Amino acid sequence: MNREAAARLGADVLSVGNAVQLVTNGLKLATYRPEDASDEVDIRVRLPAGFRSFDQLSRLTLSTARGQVPLSHFVTLTPAPKIGTLHRVDGRRTITIKADIAEGFRLDERLNALSEQVNTLPDGVGLVVAGEDADQREAGQFLLNAFGVAIFLMTLILVTQFNSLYQTALVLSAIVFSTAGVLMGLLLNGQSFGIVMVGMGIIALAGIVVNNNIVLIDTFNQLRAEGMSPTEAALETGCLRLRPVLLTAITTVLGLMPMVLGVNVDLLAPSLGLGAPSTQWWTQLSSAIAGGLAFATLLTLLLTPCMLVLGARRAARLSQTPPADCDRG
Repeated sequence: MNREAAARLGADVLSVGNAVQLVTNGLKLATYRPEDASDEVDIRVRLPAGFRSFDQLSRLTLSTARGQVPLSHFVTLTPAPKIGTLHRVDGRRTITIKADIAEGFRLDERLNALSEQVNTLPDGVGLVVAGEDADQREAGQFLLNAFGVAIFLMTLILVTQFNSLYQTALVLSAIVFSTAGVLMGLLLNGQSFGIVMVGMGIIALAGIVVNNNIVLIDTFNQLRAEGMSPTEAALETGCLRLRPVLLTAITTVLGLMPMVLGVNVDLLAPSLGLGAPSTQWWTQLSSAIAGGLAFATLLTLLLTPCMLVLGARRAARLSQTPPADCDRG
């Protein structure tokens, strides 16, 4: 709007705004509250529907002291999208698009498909995925840091107690091998890999499988201190600790089976239910722990004694290696 031209023709901003409202939302005259309503109703006057168009704005005239003056003499009309509020994040204009995942689809799969469609964006336009995906990334980073701290503390304690890096690495290797059982447990139960619940399951599983290896290695060291050979000590360790290790694993797995199968127990009814909404949240966690523990227990009973024998034989060979000859001048 050219204010100088409008002033010369005797028009002002308020009059122009009122004229434009006749074509758009209507000029508010008063308010009225019906007897059966608690809210007031605006009374507006607008041009007939056939005259409420963009072209009509160029044909509007304004009543001034100099008579009817067309708005086109001092107003320039430019079509533009209507924006009520500008949202900015870190100083950048932002448009938020929200959507829900349709039934039968996964979040990561849909995000990958979306990335392929919008991989070529114009200059100055960026895409940032928030919502559930951002929450999962944040939770995954936290669990990764927590897992690293837990492994460091366990390593520190094991090295202090066993005074052996080999036996410490052997104990911690059970955590790595147990992840295969975690994936098998999720596969058998038809569960997807959830970062939060499965990550918590792996951290909880680490403490359980480490305990089984500690029991075996501690017994092996005691038998070796009594004078047994590595093979005899490994066999005797397996015989002595077979029942405690199996009972620990079996009772833990059986205790987790109601959550794995999604069994809901109502003590007030009393009744049993399958697949209740309250059990679906814990299915991934319980499946990860049960599958990982069952797989790691078999490896602990079979692989750990063998690795202890190999480690003892290697240490014996190193201790019997003759020193290198030295030249004497």
